[in-house]
Amino acid sequence: MAYTTIDDPSAHFQTALWSGDNASTQNITNDGNSDLQPDWVWVKCRNTSGNGFDHTVWDTSRGVDNNLNKSISTSQPDNQGLGDNVTTTAQLGGVSAMLSDGFTVREGSIDNDSRYVNESSRTYVGWQWKCNGGTTSTNSDGTVNTTMQLNSTAGFSIITWTGAGNNTSTAGHGLGAIPDCIIVKNREDAQNWSVAFPKFETSKLMSLNTDAAFSSASGLSSYNSSTFVDGSGGSSEDYIAYCFKPIQGYSKFSKYTGNGNTDGPFVYTGFKPAWLMIKRSDSANSWYLVDGTRGSSNVISAELEANNDGAEATGNVRLDILSNGYKIRTSGAAYNASGGTYVYMAFAENPFVSSEGVPTTAR
Repeated sequence: MAYTTIDDPSAHFQTALWSGDNASTQNITNDGNSDLQPDWVWVKCRNTSGNGFDHTVWDTSRGVDNNLNKSISTSQPDNQGLGDNVTTTAQLGGVSAMLSDGFTVREGSIDNDSRYVNESSRTYVGWQWKCNGGTTSTNSDGTVNTTMQLNSTAGFSIITWTGAGNNTSTAGHGLGAIPDCIIVKNREDAQNWSVAFPKFETSKLMSLNTDAAFSSASGLSSYNSSTFVDGSGGSSEDYIAYCFKPIQGYSKFSKYTGNGNTDGPFVYTGFKPAWLMIKRSDSANSWYLVDGTRGSSNVISAELEANNDGAEATGNVRLDILSNGYKIRTSGAAYNASGGTYVYMAFAENPFVSSEGVPTTAR
């Protein structure tokens, strides 16, 4: 039996770093073992905070374009294409093309636009996931049809649909198993993001753009191997969801309990993490983002917060990335309050053991 089905995680996930150069466009090229043409790109300016420097995502299901702003910010409830200083759908800077091994960023024409991704003196990070090259199909498993692209190897689907205007319609996700994590955004209205971890919280949600804890709320529910209740409420508007199931040696979506000590818990993932998003779920705290590219050696302390526009900081996180998981090295409440519950998403740099039985090493 194979230890993993994905020997090279860089074929499905990579992190890229770049400096803005004020050119009208700049091609960002990956440096992983495999070429990666991304379908979901998440960008953040690292060295600047405030208005105009939000976390922003693009994907090939909605499409990327030189002429239209199709971005959505994780740190704002705004609908697609809008931001703090944006009142039209004019292209104001963002991801304008997906490349065979990376993507193109286009300089914006308005300073402080939250999609501004190529300003000189700014440094940036872009996290990228592969789905199906933008090729979609119709999924009719639910009571509303979804337009789906699916990477079954990596346990990842992107689905879009139009809500039926009630809280009981179901949407097909295509994963063939109950998703471990679903991230949903209304594209047409200024509503909070919804994040579900169905395996251990079947009736509670969190919002990616706030620091709030799990709470009971109408919305996503009734998860099964084919569909979930989409919670589209009283509006017939367009939605998007990023859906995940775990793949041994590549991805994991789970939780841990803090012990309040600087010798914090070890969290087993079954691989050396390349990227982590950690959120305290029983109390208000931010969604912290850590990766092994910005933090190249242990103890890693470079963090960004998905729910706000702050610059990269080092005040909360201290953890070691290991060959089979990660080890918390702080007693702070953001990561390790005594008895605190924390959820996380993790994607691999290397599997702990390859399909041929070859182990990886820690940093």
